[in-house]
Amino acid sequence: MSETKRPQDHLAYTVQTADAGARLDRVLANAWPQESRSRLKALITEGHLQVDSVVQNSVSAKVRAGQRVTLQIPPAEPATPVAQTISLDVLYEDDDLLVINKAAGMVVHPAAGNESGTLVNALLAHCGNSLSGIGGVKRPGIVHRLDKDTSGAMVVAKNDFTHRALSKLFAEDKENIERTYIAVVWGCPVPMEGKIVGNIGRSPRNRKKMAVLVSGGKPALTYYKVVENRPDSLASIVKCKLATGRTHQIRVHMAHIGHSLVCDPVYSRSRSIKHLDPISQKTLQAFDKQALHARTLGFSHPRTGNFISFEAPIPDDLKAVYIALDLSLGSM
Repeated sequence: MSETKRPQDHLAYTVQTADAGARLDRVLANAWPQESRSRLKALITEGHLQVDSVVQNSVSAKVRAGQRVTLQIPPAEPATPVAQTISLDVLYEDDDLLVINKAAGMVVHPAAGNESGTLVNALLAHCGNSLSGIGGVKRPGIVHRLDKDTSGAMVVAKNDFTHRALSKLFAEDKENIERTYIAVVWGCPVPMEGKIVGNIGRSPRNRKKMAVLVSGGKPALTYYKVVENRPDSLASIVKCKLATGRTHQIRVHMAHIGHSLVCDPVYSRSRSIKHLDPISQKTLQAFDKQALHARTLGFSHPRTGNFISFEAPIPDDLKAVYIALDLSLGSM
């Protein structure tokens, strides 16, 4: 019988037969659903976890039935983020705002397990004291966000006037915001151009996932267009335009119509790629995030009223996925 308990300072779990051979981080994410997977990964790599009384800091270590796993929970750290000199890919900057091409893997704002190395930490160093208080202590300057593993264009406010104006624009006037994403999905949607309508909220089966709900949730609308499809329809390149901005919206909506994003670790079911050449298989196996990029971002500048638009270059690792699936780079 498994054991999962939580005193104030640690968690404990006994590995079950069904867990044998699985990755450590995945087993513990299932055993301790109250802890986010990113938080668990951070604590493991920082040396807070022991397996049979021996420190284990590899999240990909394989477990064996009967092993005793204990995780020490460190004291809470200060909530105020600190400035960190982290390179940013700046697409545009003026006295009011900053548009960046966020790298996949970068968390937008600090949270449990990700108190440093975030976009906010980088912005505090880049912008200095001008961001103080804008948008809250832990989210200074942040108007909208991208998932950790989604790359692409984001705008950040550098003063209160701009933050208020952009926040209102993103919340109330989405018709005057241009946000397009490039996604690689399994299969080919039919029809090849259309819209997906469906309220999005927490999945009743897994509270860490979002889902299209029959009742409840928030209204969500995604427009999509297939821009390239493999002859065998194994995968397609899809351009998506958001009419709303819900958590995981594109990932959830595309999965809902049966065309989940390639390599999405949360919403995608595994697909057979054995017929692809070995190099292509290796590329896809190494791409451990959703194949999604925020390609364009356009909006009216709060100060001038002029419409400005930006395009974020496709990252090299996503280009490699295109090549692995024999999809044209020209479609991007």
